[in-house]
Amino acid sequence: MPNPIVTLTRCSDYSRSSIKEALERHFELLGGLERFVKPGDTVLLKPNFIAPRSRRHATQTDPAVILETARLLKDFGARPFVGDSPAWSNVFVCVKALKLEEPLKKLSVPVKQLDKPKQCRIGAKDTSVGISSVALDADVIINLPKLKSHQQLVATFAVKNMFGCVSGKRKALWHFIKGKNMNDFCELLIDIYKYLNPTLTIIDAVTVMDGPGPIRGRARPLGYLLGGTDPIACETICAKLVGIEPEDIPIIKTAGQIGFGCSETTKIEIAGDDFSPGKDIDFKLPELIPIRFSLLHVCKSICKQILLLAKATIKINNRRERSGRREKTNEKEQGSGRQDR
Repeated sequence: MPNPIVTLTRCSDYSRSSIKEALERHFELLGGLERFVKPGDTVLLKPNFIAPRSRRHATQTDPAVILETARLLKDFGARPFVGDSPAWSNVFVCVKALKLEEPLKKLSVPVKQLDKPKQCRIGAKDTSVGISSVALDADVIINLPKLKSHQQLVATFAVKNMFGCVSGKRKALWHFIKGKNMNDFCELLIDIYKYLNPTLTIIDAVTVMDGPGPIRGRARPLGYLLGGTDPIACETICAKLVGIEPEDIPIIKTAGQIGFGCSETTKIEIAGDDFSPGKDIDFKLPELIPIRFSLLHVCKSICKQILLLAKATIKINNRRERSGRREKTNEKEQGSGRQDR
């Protein structure tokens, strides 16, 4: 097997021109967009939409990365859509927090909740997992994670983002079922990634999160986009980039044990800009907490999510009602104007 390639491009900000140039360079270094997508393909852009927080928090994949990837795909003739099943609230509220609603609408790029789960048998253990049929129906998946610290997994770079294709609070339930053993949980994450098989991963590391991630850590600049088809090779380079030994990342460690991907730095080819391991970088690691959620935690989490979704639904319905009333008023005024003439 040829050595995996990880593309690395410096990108100091989220301006449209900077992100567009960086993304185009990634695809060029990896053999062209046509290597991954055909015109007419439906393409799921799977960002990290864990919770509805603005871009300044670095909790979610930055909107510029999502938008410019969507533009490239549209220009190529593909049919991208943005989808996720956030841990908190829903994909539409997360999109709103990033002020992505209007830009995506102007591009005619739909936003979809990754719901309607289908039971899939995955991995060597033939585990039955409810994975969103919306994700499964896409012709191609492009994985757009955020480089972040993680209080349960040290840091997450590529693999765990596909856990968002498990619908709703089933994710919390899997924390309870598999969380007693770190290797079992990480193997589940890898099996989900393998089953969904994203054609490409592009990691947003322009601004990253350290400290108590993945939601409440510190946003700090790093200045890179990373890409590749081997998620473990990408994870390995991300770890080195922020000064973490790859074997200290549970997902990378488990991947090595089950023979998935490449975590040997000497076998990974870096394409693009110079790479220097960040031994002196001030990337703060989180204080680790158990992966396993208690059953009470899962129940509370489900109840809280139901409440958040209910509130979001009420807001959406209220907006629709107001919009409908305005349209009726406009129609009446126009009818009155015609009668006056």
